Formats: sequence, C-alpha cells, structure tokens
Amino acid sequence: MKQVPNILTLLNLVFGCMAIVCVLQSGLTFTTDETGQSLVILPENIYWASVFIGCAAIIDFLDGFVARLFKASSALGAQLDSLCDVVSFGVAPGLIIYEFLRLSFSQQPNGLDVSTAWLLPAFIVPCAGAYRLARFNLDTSQSTGFKGVPIPAAGLLIASFPLIWFYSNTPAIINLFLNQWFWYAVVIIVSYLMVSTLPMLALKFKNASVKAFTPFIIVAIVAIVCGFLFGWLAVPLSFIAYVILSLLFKPKNNP
Repeated sequence: MKQVPNILTLLNLVFGCMAIVCVLQSGLTFTTDETGQSLVILPENIYWASVFIGCAAIIDFLDGFVARLFKASSALGAQLDSLCDVVSFGVAPGLIIYEFLRLSFSQQPNGLDVSTAWLLPAFIVPCAGAYRLARFNLDTSQSTGFKGVPIPAAGLLIASFPLIWFYSNTPAIINLFLNQWFWYAVVIIVSYLMVSTLPMLALKFKNASVKAFTPFIIVAIVAIVCGFLFGWLAVPLSFIAYVILSLLFKPKNNP
C-alpha cells in the first residue's frame, strides 16, 4: 500500500504527457472564410490538453491525501511529485502558450515565418516552475503557507485559456488572445509569481478555525459565482482572487 501514492503521482505524469501530445498534435490549420480569405485557426483538440492538465491537478491533490491516509509519505514521493509537476503544470502549459503565440503571430503578414526566438519566452514558465519546485523542496519553512504561487495553480490558470478561447463569443477576449503582447505579459506575471517569495495561502492548518478557512471560502464563492456568470473566465478570476487574498491574509511560514 505504500506505493499507492507514488503510483498516483506517476498517473499525474501520464496525464501531463497526454496534455503535451494533445498540444503537439493540434498545431495550426488553414481554412477560408466566406470571402475566400485564408484564415489560420487553432484546432479544438488543444482543449483536451486543458482537460488532462485538470485531471493531473486532481491526482496531484489526491496523492498527498492518500499518502497521509496510508502514512506513506516519503522523501522519494516528494521528489517524484515535483518531477511530475514540472511536466504537467510547467511544460504542458508552456506549450499551450507557445501555440497561442504562434496563432497571434500568424495574424500578421508573413507571421507564420516568425523567428523561433519570439516564441521561446513561452518556456520561461516551465523554467520558473522548476526553479520554484526546487526551492520548495529545500525550504523546510513552508509548513503552513507557500512562498510564491504553487505551480499547479499557475498550470491550471494557463490550462483555462484554450477553454476560454473556444467557448467565448466575446470579441474583446478573442482579440486579446490574438495579441502576442498579452501572452508575453502572462509569461512574465505567472513566472514572477512562481519564483517570488510572496506569501501564498495553502491548505495547511495548525487549527481548523473559521479564520483559517475564510480566504478559501471566499475563493470558492468567487469561483462558483463567476462560473455561473462568465463560464471558464472563472478560472483566471479565481486565480486573481487567490493571489489578492493571500497578500491580504499574509500567511506566515514557520521559521
């Protein structure tokens, strides 16, 4: 039974690999509109990458729960969890940004011939995630809160973008996603939040007081309300709420 948490952790990795396959197989395709003008589109298959990243997040939560349930926590399991998280919440989301950058540049004249150098910033995200995880593994003070946004939260944020893209009929959002500077901003902001030492809330409590649960209750309410009102936009809105509430409640790590 002690290997069950590790098997679940490896399932997290499998879902991450499946997400990567979905992104790589999607690519950009060409079509024409009613006037005969050529259009470059992002195939809907990429939203399966979002689904698999979401599955990886569920498994990432369950493996820790199962490890505590079976009293099977180990240093090996902690390292294995981090290695899998880099793939599922770092590499896979980085490739999603990479494809959206390609899509945004394709809207410009000769945009399909854009230099790879303009697309490489997408991989700053997995690099920042790997750095954050390495620091976390060496830092014993993060027993009641995180330093920097955890990589699963960042990965889920980015995974929501394909779903927002395909299920949104708002021209402002579509135009925003076709702007490469938006994606560069996402890379910078998300990467900074991960490598920063800003205090972030975590589901780790010394006591089950109402005060301890309050920010999470607020985030849950924001997610539910925004889910009904704005669909998949609830994910980035909930992410913003999580960051703001973390800064307001300022969880303290043990020295």
